[in-house]
Amino acid sequence: MAVVADLDALVAEGVLTPAQAAVLRARSRRAMIALVVNALLAGGVLAAAGGFVVLLAHPLAVAMGGAAFLAGGIAVLAKAGALWRMFGHAAALIGAGMLIGGGVVEAVDKLGEGAASLLFLMVGTVLALIAGAAFRRRAAGLRFVTGFLLLAGVALHLGGAYGLAFAHGVGGLPRMALHLYAFALVAGAGWLLDVRLVTALAIVPFAQMLDTSTAYFHAAYVFYAPEPTLSILQMGTTVAVCLWLMRRLAPREARHAGIVAILAFVVANLCFLVGSLWGDTVGDSFVQAALEAGGTDPDALWLQLETYRDRALHIPAGIFALIWAAALAAVAIRAAQTHQRGLFNAAMTFAAIHAYTQLFETFGDHPQVWALGGLAAIPLAWGMRQLNRRFD
Repeated sequence: MAVVADLDALVAEGVLTPAQAAVLRARSRRAMIALVVNALLAGGVLAAAGGFVVLLAHPLAVAMGGAAFLAGGIAVLAKAGALWRMFGHAAALIGAGMLIGGGVVEAVDKLGEGAASLLFLMVGTVLALIAGAAFRRRAAGLRFVTGFLLLAGVALHLGGAYGLAFAHGVGGLPRMALHLYAFALVAGAGWLLDVRLVTALAIVPFAQMLDTSTAYFHAAYVFYAPEPTLSILQMGTTVAVCLWLMRRLAPREARHAGIVAILAFVVANLCFLVGSLWGDTVGDSFVQAALEAGGTDPDALWLQLETYRDRALHIPAGIFALIWAAALAAVAIRAAQTHQRGLFNAAMTFAAIHAYTQLFETFGDHPQVWALGGLAAIPLAWGMRQLNRRFD
């Protein structure tokens, strides 16, 4: 378990010796530097490969450039010492990225999106299986390359699957199943490679099962949740399951369950934010999508929607705000007790967002609410301190 501790205080209290504290500092520093190095290397490879594909802008030039990078990288990995292996990894991966990226562009241009998507699906499957098998063999010096190729295969496979779904107008339950499949595949790849950043990305298709997503336009980045109540239940269940798994799995697997729990908690909080501003009529977006798919004319669609909304479960914005506050307090307390630093930080961050939002949107002209809330926080803090003493 990763914990936060004041090493200087532990040395002063005699819990650790200065030598032990130095070892812990060195290991922590090495782990942090390794994360930064891997992030820079992966980001640089992706940016360089994509940039060369666009810059060269010709299939033959991209293929020749990619082959040259790949051959040079393999030569470095085969002949050079450990000091230069990172350059060999980078060159080989840039070459592979150029060949794959150039192939994708050329396939879409020559075959069209539908046929190209089927090709990506098959090629991605083969590449992911081969790279995954090579990665599991733990070949010396090639784990980073095979891991990167595994991710490239997964990306091609899912890109093909989504391309086919889009080409055939797949929606409803089949599209939800595709998002769930993508979640499982990305999370599985992250677990196999033991890269939590990849595991964290799995939350994106998982959230999109209920059309929770983001959008960008000039000077604005938007989060939208058409079904905040159902999304909160989905993400809340995910957090509970992941926390349960963390207590029962080995440390390696528990770390991946923990990152999914944190990301699910973040998405749930964003859905609470949406609900606390506008409330929610449960199922409204599904009914509207079904009516639109059935070809209902706009006037009839509006009337049917209003009829549904009159009978459906509607949760006011104020209820979301109150439940959100209670949930944040409960999660923060529990996370502090169990050393779940990521959940604790997320809970405190969204508590500040919640307070800021409600101050201006809901309770700004109701000072009695803030007075009562402040008074209620005092015995809560006292109770938490007393409970914490029992666990010491």
